[in-house]
Amino acid sequence: MKITTLFSVFILFATASLSAQNISEHALGLRLGDSDGFGAEISYQKSIGQYHRAEFDLGWRDSRDFDAFKLTGIYQWVHQLDGNFNWYYGVGGGLGSVDFEPNPNFDNDNDGLFVFAAGDIGIEYDFDIPLLLSLDFRPEIGLIGYDGFDNDFDFDIALGIRYQF
Repeated sequence: MKITTLFSVFILFATASLSAQNISEHALGLRLGDSDGFGAEISYQKSIGQYHRAEFDLGWRDSRDFDAFKLTGIYQWVHQLDGNFNWYYGVGGGLGSVDFEPNPNFDNDNDGLFVFAAGDIGIEYDFDIPLLLSLDFRPEIGLIGYDGFDNDFDFDIALGIRYQF
């Protein structure tokens, strides 16, 4: 009886480990979305264990009206849905800076550094080639700094495309 129980437990763990997803050690690409006016971000993901990873995104904008950057870091938990589909959620934050060009029609004292907290929830598809597509929703709330982001709640929805290595 003990051998049968031990064998059953071994088979259960062996099949569970075979169906578990593999998080790529590194993934680099773009995150394309709203991002509080930043548009596209360079995105990097680093595996931290079997079901966890860290994501870092850098967005910048150089326009006629303002220059800005935003750096975000998110710790994520990844779970398998079905086959190559995974879903993930995470928490993190970041910082950024915005500098408006002088304009006599607007208040130019409204620029500066800002700090924010962020959450993240999304779904991804891991192709058999080293390509990862994702769609995520990232609510962000300004904590301190720049008046246009301080105490403001922003919904960031983006499509990600990353090369895994």
